[in-house]
Amino acid sequence: MKTKNPVLVATLNGQPLNPRLKQMEFNLTESIQILAKTPSVISNLLKDLPDAWVTTNEGGDTWSPYDVVGHLIHGEKTDWIPRAEIILGDKKNKAFEPYDRFAQFKNSKGKTLDQLLTKFRELRAENIKKLKALNIGEQALMKTGVHPEFGPVTLKQLLAAWVVHDLGHINQITRVMAKNYKVEAGPWPKYLTVLQDK
Repeated sequence: MKTKNPVLVATLNGQPLNPRLKQMEFNLTESIQILAKTPSVISNLLKDLPDAWVTTNEGGDTWSPYDVVGHLIHGEKTDWIPRAEIILGDKKNKAFEPYDRFAQFKNSKGKTLDQLLTKFRELRAENIKKLKALNIGEQALMKTGVHPEFGPVTLKQLLAAWVVHDLGHINQITRVMAKNYKVEAGPWPKYLTVLQDK
């Protein structure tokens, strides 16, 4: 009697991943494509909307779309490229500076959403140029820096996290915006997963 081959289940931190979800290998060219699109995606969603759409949050200490754009700006200045340069640089000390996840609340004061969107677009364009100029090969992707919380991390992990960070905040913006119409949608939230609290 023949036995079936065992099913290999991919895991992340010991937790099984959805077997129907195809796990992709990191691709720098494709990652740059996504990173380059983010400012336009966010600008197209938010530009010229009334303030209520961009300043509402989900209650408590949650962020509005306006706050998210400020957070992305701070990341462009202090996170992704500066850390990549530490990894690839000649200095022996590869420790990253801690990242202030809440700096936008001070840095964005007095600025309009249009100013923030313009600044994010400019900084991202500069950082894409810097990223391309690094001429990163396969060996460089495995070089490491030291994250203040995680310890050693590779350049590949840093760059993949940058892409996921963008996509996560696009998701956050659309979720916050959708909740503005949670009551107005009547009975439909039953089928609108973006409105369902998990």
